[in-house]
Amino acid sequence: MSYPRRAFLSAAGVTVASGCLGIGGPSGDGDGDTGNGTTDGGATTETTAGNDTASGTPDEATPTRSDVSLLLNWKPSGLHVPYYAARAEGFYEAEGLTLSSIESGQGSDFSAKQVGLGNTPFAVTSADQVLNVNSRELSPRSVGVVMQRSPVVLFATRESLGGEFTGVEQLRGKRLGTGPGMVRLLSTLLLEEAGVREEVELVDTGFDTVQRLLTGDIDAAGGVFGDVVDARHQGATVDSVPVAAEIPSYGHVIATPPSLGEEHPETVRAFLRATAHGAAWATNNPEAATDHLVEAVPALSESRDRQRDKWELMSREFVLSGAVREQGWGWSQSDPWATMHETLTGADSLGGEVDPASVWTNDYLDLEATYVGSYAEQVGD
Repeated sequence: MSYPRRAFLSAAGVTVASGCLGIGGPSGDGDGDTGNGTTDGGATTETTAGNDTASGTPDEATPTRSDVSLLLNWKPSGLHVPYYAARAEGFYEAEGLTLSSIESGQGSDFSAKQVGLGNTPFAVTSADQVLNVNSRELSPRSVGVVMQRSPVVLFATRESLGGEFTGVEQLRGKRLGTGPGMVRLLSTLLLEEAGVREEVELVDTGFDTVQRLLTGDIDAAGGVFGDVVDARHQGATVDSVPVAAEIPSYGHVIATPPSLGEEHPETVRAFLRATAHGAAWATNNPEAATDHLVEAVPALSESRDRQRDKWELMSREFVLSGAVREQGWGWSQSDPWATMHETLTGADSLGGEVDPASVWTNDYLDLEATYVGSYAEQVGD
């Protein structure tokens, strides 16, 4: 499948600045907090003491680098539950690691840069920002895909469309509002793929997309799936259509500096095993997993139910994929990376040349480990 490039993007009026490409931070975080009229209590940093091959087994030697930290792409939320659950349940310790801190980030672009600079051993970032930063003379590498589908969705209320929203074709003659960055870019591409772009009025709603939908100012919205949860918690009946259903694309990924994998491969493998274990445990125990998040970040206590709902939606619809079922948790395939590279190139949003196959690897995924290779079975899929 080919995707529209520069000519389409120019005609659609899509501009993506290099500093706000990532589905992260106020421009759309991928954790559901895009600044569209909702917040999660101002949570801040919480601290305590490419190819298609795989290698390694759960019997690898004890990690030679045992004290590690994790930089999030944005403020902690329900979409970061696996890391907090894995730490609270002792899964990192069981792998010989001490996760000394989980730090709030400032967007996916920031976390990709920090891992590329070697300032943090592990970071949650986004596939588009891994490509973007690699095109700018740094080399963060994705070692595991947490969100097998982009978090970007189109959504509408039953009232705004006069019924259930099931397909993009229903947006003919409607006003669609989106914020900036990758949300707008991918939403526009989906409209183009469906052949309805010229029949939809695109509206720039900044960071008030959810509220403008709920007040009837727009008929439908482009955002991330966390926005859907937020709208539902305000009493709306909301349906959504995922962009990734038509446009192969990834969301959150775990990135490391290449030097970490080269010098301490067993540390990377251990971190991924423990994180996969945390994701599986949190999927099967969403209430307790959310409690771990709130205990670590008390500012989220008032939005606890919303955080739980975000995690449950993510665990059901965005962590699992055909690749996870066939290969294992965290598995990368080449097509989503190539698609994202083509999209960013078409938007003139890369700083230079970058080979999309060079920014990711499956080498550190232990497919013989229960919670990696048999992840789908562990969550009852």
